[in-house]
Amino acid sequence: MPLSASAPRRPVHRRVIEMQGYQREDGLFDIEGHLRDTKSEAIDTLDRHLEPGDVLHGMWIRLTVDAELLIHHCEAASDQTPYSICPAAAANFGRLAGLRIGAGFNRAVHERVGGVVGCTHLREMLAQLATVAFQTTYDSRREKREAEAAAAATENRPVPRPALLNTCLAYAEDSPVVARRWPYLEPATDRG
Repeated sequence: MPLSASAPRRPVHRRVIEMQGYQREDGLFDIEGHLRDTKSEAIDTLDRHLEPGDVLHGMWIRLTVDAELLIHHCEAASDQTPYSICPAAAANFGRLAGLRIGAGFNRAVHERVGGVVGCTHLREMLAQLATVAFQTTYDSRREKREAEAAAAATENRPVPRPALLNTCLAYAEDSPVVARRWPYLEPATDRG
């Protein structure tokens, strides 16, 4: 176990999220997520009685994106929910078509499917699905970046700065990973 030993405890709630990225034959990518919540004890909602282990939330979402992370289609489904009204929110996730995964994505998601038109649990999955989309399409974007870097080097221009710089410890501009991965990267200019 990677964490330290815990205090004595009993299970109450379990959430399992599974996500998978696929490359389609038409060149697009499907990014799918499935969320399942279960309780360890029987509970009653206004609309359902659940025995221990019954699924409280059983939800799916699929983003169809291109290599540049533009969302072409979004489909959601809520198979199990605490209230009978909840599945109606899934249709609104189609509003995400046309968004690009990148800076400001979470804010744009909230603008389109936040609050009373969306579902908290489906919306929460989108941030992680964005990361899966990035990982799934990485090789497709890498080829384009490498071509741009080669052209810049040939033309004696600065190599474009990777978007990953300064997004985590490993990609800190002064880390050994960055020095090995991008040995010819010019240092950032002081914008002071």
